[in-house]
Amino acid sequence: MFIAKVIGTVWATVKDSNLRGYKLQIIQPLASNGEKAGVPIIAVDTIGAGPGELVMYITAREAVIPLGVKEAPVDASIVGIIEKVDIGL
Repeated sequence: MFIAKVIGTVWATVKDSNLRGYKLQIIQPLASNGEKAGVPIIAVDTIGAGPGELVMYITAREAVIPLGVKEAPVDASIVGIIEKVDIGL
């Protein structure tokens, strides 16, 4: 799992039938210190996250699991909203 911040929404008038009912969010991956890590990506929102929220996301083949379908064109899925991060050393 990875951490990111929701920075936007993608509006699609036509999309794969397995993605109907799901929002597509633009997320900015973050490093553990909260700094940007790489470029923004598009992720399927499986939990109802909104702009500005800190989220957990998964990638690769596992990204389709939260959708409950066998196959879908998904590379990343948002699977949790983060309320607080504590880093103890």
